[in-house]
Amino acid sequence: MKAPWDLLALRTEYYEAAIKAMLTSLEVPLEKLRFVRGTDYQLSKEFTLDVYRLSSVITEHDAKKAGAEVVKQVEYPVLSSLLYPGLQALDEEYLKVDAQFGGVDQRKIFTLAEKYLPRLGYAKRIHLMNPMVPGLTGGKMSASEEDSKIDLLDSPAVVKKKLKKAFCEPGNITENGILSFTKHVIFPLMKQDEVFKICRAEEHGGNVDYSKFEDLEQAYAKQEIHPGDLKASVEQVINKLLAPIHEIFKDSKLQELTKKAYPPAKKVAANAAVDEVSPAKLDIRVGRIVEVSRHPDADSLYVEKIDLGEEEPRVVVSGLVNYVPIEEMQNRNVVVLCNLKPAKMRGIESKGMVLCASIDEPKQVEPLLPPKDSQPGERIVVEDYDSGEPDDVLNPKKKIWEKLQVDLKTSADLFAVWQGNKLISKVSGNPVTTKSLINAPIK
Repeated sequence: MKAPWDLLALRTEYYEAAIKAMLTSLEVPLEKLRFVRGTDYQLSKEFTLDVYRLSSVITEHDAKKAGAEVVKQVEYPVLSSLLYPGLQALDEEYLKVDAQFGGVDQRKIFTLAEKYLPRLGYAKRIHLMNPMVPGLTGGKMSASEEDSKIDLLDSPAVVKKKLKKAFCEPGNITENGILSFTKHVIFPLMKQDEVFKICRAEEHGGNVDYSKFEDLEQAYAKQEIHPGDLKASVEQVINKLLAPIHEIFKDSKLQELTKKAYPPAKKVAANAAVDEVSPAKLDIRVGRIVEVSRHPDADSLYVEKIDLGEEEPRVVVSGLVNYVPIEEMQNRNVVVLCNLKPAKMRGIESKGMVLCASIDEPKQVEPLLPPKDSQPGERIVVEDYDSGEPDDVLNPKKKIWEKLQVDLKTSADLFAVWQGNKLISKVSGNPVTTKSLINAPIK
């Protein structure tokens, strides 16, 4: 459902070209490499019957558990999320492979395949796993979060920009995407006589070479290496790794393929079915309350002036008097829905809504907490729904906000989510959170 079939066909061509270029840059021979598309066998009668057979033996519990780290976990899952792990297991048989290789997040699907394929009379396969490298912004790497990853075709300037913004806290060796990249990519690719060089000015200690990752990690933990020096050194290695791939993609046919496989977002939207209640329609932003007062005609309402990155602060009326003291509202950073149709509340026009987590028994309300280090006006988007521009004003007749709001809630981890997808900053990718209310509706 993420892309139309004609676009998917182009992307499989692109993936094939990109993987070949990547392996060629590492001097891996391609003579025995073969690419198979799912549609080459998944539309056959035999595969369909095996889907039915597998569905008759896999329990709902095992299917849900197998997809726990790969499939989005929501309160009311669609049936496809339960079918998915079994389909991946069947791929092993229909591809006639000896082994399957994937990230460690696939381990539960691998366990399901080992348990259930023999029940259909098929062989148990070997499973190989890689660690998951954290994203550059901290947390999990995400295809929808541009700055969390380095793309194969990123130019040196883009690499520099992404690494400059990357999370790389001094001394932090556990949640550090750049350090993880050196561990799982750079050091394994080094030849026996090669070293990883930290380049720095003489006044900061001069260059230093590392032949073992453990020595680099220990030095970073002791803050003997500055994050800026680590980033600059990793930048050089990444650009060196990407250079042969860029050279291959100078081919005019591959450049044309790349443009067709990844057209601008507006073109994709024009070709694909557009869901009129997509969360991409919501204009949610970080705001800062610069002035707050009690409503002159309503005891339960505050009248706030909120900086939303516009020329003038907006007036927003919120029913928070009984839940947040006025002194805590002043200069508070909040999350605001900005494209509701303006409405008068006891004679004062409100041009937005401060989003809050709320429960009824006992009645508690908490304004959502904006992402770390976010600024007024910064866009908040739903993960995987961040393409395109929001509506100027939500059409009240279509009840867009009402339809979307029912799936907005806080998670058990205190993240704000829509159908299990986090609300994140479009700039940093950092999440919107709440102070203490879990599994609470957001309104």
